[in-house]
Amino acid sequence: MVALILSDRTTNASRAKEPRYPRSGDAVTMANDAAQASAKNDELINADLVRKWLASGLGWLLLFPTIGALVSTKFTYPEFLGDTAWLTFGRLRPIHVNGVIWGAFSTIFIGLCHYVVPRLTGVRLWRERWSYGLLLVWNLNLAAATVLLALGHNRGWEAGELPRINVIVILLGLALLTGQLLMTIRNRRQPELYVSLWYLIAAFVWTDVNLILLLLGPYHIPGINNAAWHGLYIHYVVGLWITPAGYVLIYYFLPASVRSPIYSHKLSMIGFWSLAFFYPFVGIHHYLYSPIADWAETIAIVSSMMLIIPVWTVIQNFFGTVAGRWRELGQNLPAKFLVVGSLMYLIGCFQGSISALRSVQQPTHFTDFVIAHSHLTIFGTFIMWAVGGAVYVWPRLAHDQPLWSFRVGNWGFWLVTGGISAMGLLLVVQGLHQGFMLMGGADWMQSVNVMRPYWWVRTFTGIAMDIGISLVVYTLMKTSLRASAPAGTAR
Repeated sequence: MVALILSDRTTNASRAKEPRYPRSGDAVTMANDAAQASAKNDELINADLVRKWLASGLGWLLLFPTIGALVSTKFTYPEFLGDTAWLTFGRLRPIHVNGVIWGAFSTIFIGLCHYVVPRLTGVRLWRERWSYGLLLVWNLNLAAATVLLALGHNRGWEAGELPRINVIVILLGLALLTGQLLMTIRNRRQPELYVSLWYLIAAFVWTDVNLILLLLGPYHIPGINNAAWHGLYIHYVVGLWITPAGYVLIYYFLPASVRSPIYSHKLSMIGFWSLAFFYPFVGIHHYLYSPIADWAETIAIVSSMMLIIPVWTVIQNFFGTVAGRWRELGQNLPAKFLVVGSLMYLIGCFQGSISALRSVQQPTHFTDFVIAHSHLTIFGTFIMWAVGGAVYVWPRLAHDQPLWSFRVGNWGFWLVTGGISAMGLLLVVQGLHQGFMLMGGADWMQSVNVMRPYWWVRTFTGIAMDIGISLVVYTLMKTSLRASAPAGTAR
């Protein structure tokens, strides 16, 4: 494989209006080089393939969070949807959780990889046509997994409930993609290995290994070790798949959307290696006060606190990149999603680190304080980044059409932002309220009854988020329809 050479040329933009920022040369030369690179790279993108992956991901994004709203309603009002087995809470929640991870986020991310990688390598995706077949298999597998989970085929691990056959298909699909992407990067014309590509390689390689861990559990590991193994798996999904995948998106699309280079390449590398070093050890931090050895719990606590390093480097980089361009964000819909996602990342990760402390976990464990953290990070951060990337790319796939309606898309943005913000704050307050009630000796059912108003508000915030996402997707679809309209009919 071609040697992986680092460079301080860290911007990920490649159109004339997305300059590559070479180290030297006057402004005219830089502009000409950027224009030439843009013309070449435009030809490397299979717009049809990217569009189909993104359309599939946006479709799953409409479905699985909506199921989450049904789950929330069912949780608060058990009589909702009746007693039909496949509409019970225990069937719907795994569909929601796994669907958001593998359906909504992962499908959009893979689609955006088909856009980003050719631009950063200067070559077409290796064995590009394989991705068409993979897209079909990927979507059929998600549909089959949804049906099987609804029928009660559940392997018992949170975020790992998928039946074995579905896990195998995901593993084989990601392994195929890993090979495609690595070969593309190996054949790259650009000598530099951009920050986004570092995280992309890590995300796919780490996740291929993690899915093997999922196949080994939960039935082959006895006792408390099974819980520890599950803790490793679920955090690897979040920290070694979703997190580096999200970094791929933010490191590419934020500089491109605000037309500014990444603030610091060194910070990005500190973030990469600290994530790689510390995250594999955090998985047990949800099992404090358990029979797991104290030394293992302590390692998880220390590692969780050290994750402040990659979080700080990422946030410093992002806001350093946007510095001086805040006034331009008002009409920049992709950047608004990316920036708000970054704010949610800071809040959610800080909450996650402090919740690993024994003194904090005592009142918050088994409460919605933990659910607040998962929603602020998964939806508030990584779904927001994925949507921001999709909003950036989609008009460019539609013959550089402007968005059909910035106003409608902006309404969607504010509904999503307001919904996730309110949900996060509400669940934090609720978790602390319930936790201190139980520590004060309150009866469990008494605490549940007190929590019901919180849960109703949570349901409404989720509905607001679903409506917001629907408005954004509607805006993108109308943009495509306008681009495909005959000349003289588009408005």
